[in-house]
Amino acid sequence: MGSFDLKHLMLLFWFVLVVPHCLCEEDDSDDSSSAVYIVSLRNSPASHYYGELREMSSNGFQVKSGGGGGGASSGRIQFHKPRYGNATKTNKRYGSYVAQVHDSLLKKVLKGEKYLKVYSYHYLIDGFAVLVTQQQAEKLARSSEVSNVVLDFSVRTATTHTPQFLGLPQGAWSQEGGFEGAGEGVVIGFVDTGIDPTHPSFADNKSEHAYPVPAHFNGICEVTRDFPSGSCNRKLVGARHFAASAITRGIFNSTQDYASPFDGDGHGTHTAAVAAGNHGIPVIVAGHHFGNASGMAPRSHIAVYKALYKSFGGFAADVVAAIDQAAQDGVDIISLSITPNRRPPGVATFFNPIDMALLSAVKAGIFVVQAAGNTGPSPTSVSSFSPWIFTVGAASHDRIYSNSMFLGNNVTIPGVGLAPGTSVGKLYTLVHAHHALNNDTADPDDMYVNQCQDASKFSKDLVRGNLLMCSYSIRFVLGLSTIKQTLGMAKNLSAAGVVFYIDPFVIGYQINPVPMKMPGIIIASTNDSKILMQYYNSSLEVDAVSKKVNKFGAVASICGGLKANYSNAAPKVMYYSARGPDPEDTLPHEADILKPNLLAPGNLIWAAWSSLGTDSVEFQGENFAIMSGTSMAAPHVAGLAALVRQKFPNFSPTAVASALSTTASQHDKNGGPIMAQRSYASADLNLSPATPFDMGSGFLNATGALNPGLIFYSSYDDYMAFLCGINGSVPVVLNYTGQNCWSYNSTVYGADLNLPSITISKLNQSRVVQRTVQNVAGNETYSVGWSAPYGVSVSVSPTHFTIAGGEKQVLSVLMNATANSSVASFGRIGLFGDQGHVLSIPLSVIVKISSNNNTVS
Repeated sequence: MGSFDLKHLMLLFWFVLVVPHCLCEEDDSDDSSSAVYIVSLRNSPASHYYGELREMSSNGFQVKSGGGGGGASSGRIQFHKPRYGNATKTNKRYGSYVAQVHDSLLKKVLKGEKYLKVYSYHYLIDGFAVLVTQQQAEKLARSSEVSNVVLDFSVRTATTHTPQFLGLPQGAWSQEGGFEGAGEGVVIGFVDTGIDPTHPSFADNKSEHAYPVPAHFNGICEVTRDFPSGSCNRKLVGARHFAASAITRGIFNSTQDYASPFDGDGHGTHTAAVAAGNHGIPVIVAGHHFGNASGMAPRSHIAVYKALYKSFGGFAADVVAAIDQAAQDGVDIISLSITPNRRPPGVATFFNPIDMALLSAVKAGIFVVQAAGNTGPSPTSVSSFSPWIFTVGAASHDRIYSNSMFLGNNVTIPGVGLAPGTSVGKLYTLVHAHHALNNDTADPDDMYVNQCQDASKFSKDLVRGNLLMCSYSIRFVLGLSTIKQTLGMAKNLSAAGVVFYIDPFVIGYQINPVPMKMPGIIIASTNDSKILMQYYNSSLEVDAVSKKVNKFGAVASICGGLKANYSNAAPKVMYYSARGPDPEDTLPHEADILKPNLLAPGNLIWAAWSSLGTDSVEFQGENFAIMSGTSMAAPHVAGLAALVRQKFPNFSPTAVASALSTTASQHDKNGGPIMAQRSYASADLNLSPATPFDMGSGFLNATGALNPGLIFYSSYDDYMAFLCGINGSVPVVLNYTGQNCWSYNSTVYGADLNLPSITISKLNQSRVVQRTVQNVAGNETYSVGWSAPYGVSVSVSPTHFTIAGGEKQVLSVLMNATANSSVASFGRIGLFGDQGHVLSIPLSVIVKISSNNNTVS
């Protein structure tokens, strides 16, 4: 392997751990160069006057009467009306007025100087993005009207069977009138790489059932040459693109990246289809039929806010503009399969423009879901930090595609590849690429010849009718070599099939099954590749003098991988899925907040693909692709949140989050504990039971979430009190929100937020935390049980309680350290209702200091 490949391997290790999505450049600037800065003003944004949630109370929360478990009851959280007439979502004059205020401020502070305002934000934050020098940014920061100036930063992109795996047809869908009604009336906003509007997954004519556009949505559809009039419909109800920050950097290529909502990458089309794609769309790839696809909420509506691009990724200024517009348009859910390229600097990770804009979105009643990131399995690797964001990790599901290779020495080697097999009962000669060269043109020292990319270098006489062996190197990972090119070459040489053995330098990369039109297999294991090579080399007859091969003795057959296999050993946490504990800051100290929140299917997910998508070379020109990553997990939750919102239209974002969390499963389909992969190499040989830092509350339970029984509720004021409780945060809170921490009577620490989990990053002798639950079902009596973390004694009071519909109950949890330990340990609290409701609350304790030790941490 040459130095070129080794260099790219290091890049791969940091940036392309799972799927080859967009790579982004870091931001560097000196005093003389210009850069984009996000500037926040001291005024509160418009959303703070619109849709402000009231505290839940017996007066503000109504529950329909009903017996039994109350599964059909609906809680109602009341909303304040706008305080000011000009602070509504539909009043464009207010946005124009704010933009004029921003222009006036820039002119006043930067008199006569050159600058370029990129965006004006007014709905979720009051501020703007501007292209200025560092000195100009410092001038703006000194202005009395400016509260915060942050350098723009880069971000990156982070199902034919999963509806059945999640039990939707007989469960959640049946409660919404079947798949033809599942999610209707709910709008999911996707901040991603755009969408292909021509895909049948987004058509609005797949059912005779009327399909009205929700009245509360006010978005528009951009019209361009590649996104013509008529691209939007009653399914795809809005589409815009945001690229101003990228354009100011001179890196936007309108031909490649499309200056429109059209998806030239494929990622955005895929994520939108996972959440809300139409039901029953045939998945045909490379001429093979792989079943019918469906989104989790196939009847819900899609609004697209393109802010990421194939060639460079994306930037926070564009993402914030997209989020701000989505909130103004009236989406119910925002799905973010994107993560920052680096942990935000400053007092705490929570204080960054994206998370703070999402806080305002939650205040406005929007449920926000984000991918955890693909940087696992290292601890503290999550890239979605804040408690108001619902963070999703990636798990496997029970469908796998695998093929195998039977060797002439009676050894069978497993592999991957969506390919047909060779003729049954027939063995074919194996010929390594290096031994199949055309001696007239090929250079035997060419280090890339083993990758089988150029037919002119090979002898057709040696390849014809045989299985050609090629090296799957780091160049395939980087897209410099492609399987499609190898297959085309093998076909031209009349090969019987292709066998890819893995290069030992390809470490830490999941190889997804690749569609092949001819027999083929990828041996994904380095150990299995060694077995293959040992057999091949031992079967050669080589001339001692000329070193030429006199006889190829190795033979094999390929068993096709077109048929899916179903395993009960699922779900399991994928090695690439980012893990907790949640970092509170850049040091990083651990936060008293559980991350990720939940697991969802994220591995080997079939979904729609853009007709011009280039993110995966192997799926170019196809209508569907099979992809892996937490990017695929997040939209599963977004779609199922739409079903919760449909049933409980007045649930707050935290109520939706609670319903999803407390009903999650901690067991696989076999009834055993959910397992987690712990390493990149031989991932399934390095499994151990998943902890809450791997899986959050557990694996998504779609049907259970529609009947949670009790919910945990946190308000915007609770989150503000939490932010104010962070050491040194008072001026930062004022800068971002325009609100003074002194207006809050007391601060709230992370462990005291009313979340459906308890995380203590430092238990010093003892601690009492309280949780408040509210009944959204009928009258019920609950008993309380728990399992304590190692080295901690736990007691919960009360151990029994009866709660009427709409009522609240406070639970007090006392934890005492019984042993010194610096290793995290985990337990659970269970609430068991006599009407069948069961709630699970994960308990995580990171550092314990026993009462027998006087050390104070």
